[in-house]
Amino acid sequence: MNKIEIDRQSGCCFGVAKAISKAEEELKKGGTLYCLGDLVHNSLEVERLSKLGLITIDHEQFKQLKNERVLLRAHGEPPSTYEIARENNIEIIDASCPVVLGLQKRIKRKYNETSDHRPQIVIYGKKGHAEVNGLIGQTEETAIIIENKEDLDKLDFTRDINLFSQTTKPLEGFLEIAKIIESRMQGEAKFEFFDTICRQVSNRVPNIKEFARQHDIIFFIAGEKSSNGKVLFAECKKINPNSYLIHTPEEVDLSLISNDVSIGICGATSTPQWQMEAVANLIHSKISSSPIEKAAF
Repeated sequence: MNKIEIDRQSGCCFGVAKAISKAEEELKKGGTLYCLGDLVHNSLEVERLSKLGLITIDHEQFKQLKNERVLLRAHGEPPSTYEIARENNIEIIDASCPVVLGLQKRIKRKYNETSDHRPQIVIYGKKGHAEVNGLIGQTEETAIIIENKEDLDKLDFTRDINLFSQTTKPLEGFLEIAKIIESRMQGEAKFEFFDTICRQVSNRVPNIKEFARQHDIIFFIAGEKSSNGKVLFAECKKINPNSYLIHTPEEVDLSLISNDVSIGICGATSTPQWQMEAVANLIHSKISSSPIEKAAF
């Protein structure tokens, strides 16, 4: 008899869940509602919300709007977005994650208070990522983006450096970058780093490892654009080689499942609960003798 369990700690993080709830709440009011960028890095969820009436636009389309309602996703936006909204009489429905907004304020405050002898403000994150775009916007686009150790040559180690991190980056990688920068500082230059990683995200790594260890087969569901999904799936794969990344429930390869194996289902911080349940139900319908772990729902 097979056991099917959904990881209780997988699924949308607080910020993403809040943004989805806000979108649903606003759509119920009727009228046109736009969203600046995909609300979540999950095509199935974006499609579901689109059917409810949410219209996804890019920044160029946003500039052309006037007198409309626009939802801002959890990733946050730079000051220029709010300025355009004021100029074009756009009503902003701000669903930015509180953790991201707090980080934006910290970077903005640090940038403003050090204007006379401004240090290099460095952000450990993915270049072009929506959250990172919002962060560098707090520094008038002067912040330096560091994606990996190789990027550190961009820095001037004879000048002060302040290091921040995108909220969803791995804590281990951030601490490694901080250690290397500290070791390369020269002369009287000062180095400060600020651990701005969201623990609701970073704490999922040890959890996902333990979950993967407990099952024979892992099905990890995440959107194709989800950076967090790629990171968490890699952690699953390290622990359990029988881990499989899928983007839709229909991608489950049932031929992988033999009798009496334990099946774990988990996902990214942008994977809604209903998608993990759909995977579980699909497997259950094909293997009718398999109980689904009730406590996991």
